[in-house]
Amino acid sequence: MRKSLMRLTLRQLQIFHEVCDLRSYSRAAEEMSLTQPAVSLQIRQLEELIGQPLFDYVGKKLYMTEAAEALQRASRDIFGRLENLDMQLSDMQGSLQGQLKLAIESSAKYFVPHLFAAFKRQHPDVQLHLTVVNRAQVIRRLSDNRDDVVIMSMVPQDMGLEFLPFLNNPIVAVAPPDHPLSLQGPLRLQDLEPYTLLIREQGSGTRLACEEYFKEKRVHFTQTVEVASAEAQRECVCAGLGVALLTRHAVNMELATGGLKELPVEELPLYRSWCLVQAKAKRLSPVAHAFLGFIRSERIQISALAERFAGQPRVPASAVPGSH
Repeated sequence: MRKSLMRLTLRQLQIFHEVCDLRSYSRAAEEMSLTQPAVSLQIRQLEELIGQPLFDYVGKKLYMTEAAEALQRASRDIFGRLENLDMQLSDMQGSLQGQLKLAIESSAKYFVPHLFAAFKRQHPDVQLHLTVVNRAQVIRRLSDNRDDVVIMSMVPQDMGLEFLPFLNNPIVAVAPPDHPLSLQGPLRLQDLEPYTLLIREQGSGTRLACEEYFKEKRVHFTQTVEVASAEAQRECVCAGLGVALLTRHAVNMELATGGLKELPVEELPLYRSWCLVQAKAKRLSPVAHAFLGFIRSERIQISALAERFAGQPRVPASAVPGSH
């Protein structure tokens, strides 16, 4: 090993990480309560120890060099091992402590906070670092090993992943209560074709699931409007701009209050499973391992949570583990 690498400091690596994440010396300085010259100095010293430049300016944008990408991977491993050590030491003291780094598909954000809250009741000293992205970004984060575990549906089969399906994700068709389709009886998917369909952006897991299902059912929508989030999609439906296929979790409140109506389409709901996903070779931290164990063992509690979002009767508190 180069002797110069032994002189790297954790502080330098922390600053380096902020610059990598924010692509800006000034924003990294602001985030870490430092001056910009102090950040520049630390990066310059780091480059001297590495023996190569870490960043290039092209126009006004900051880009990472190949050396920076290698250092970023190594430093993530270093910080991950330190976090793992901290958790292990806490575990030896009889209390699970640490942070769960969790990335989720955006349509899972309605129930995941409740899921983590149930986990935290068992492990009150655990904190959550939650990142909400679309499916394409989740896959990218898996490739970069950015998180402890991720929650997604439609798990890629070509990435060497381990996954645990744990909760149904029902996708339903919704419309305003005064929409012509809302006033009709049983419907087929083809009955929706003449109307404008509000769809998610490219990279969305819900959009991919729906497109594959439409192809299987030979349904084709000629009028579509792309909307960049489930919230905007839901509000567009409420405004009468079209119909949409949304995860029922995202419209639970609107369905319960009558703001939207679930259309009685015979081929729906479309069910996809939410899965807890990790790389096969990944070593789980104690906190991530405990979270995986919670998902495996607390099926009754998770089912009760799912029923709440599906508008079904809740399981009595006496039947839920940990309710006494």
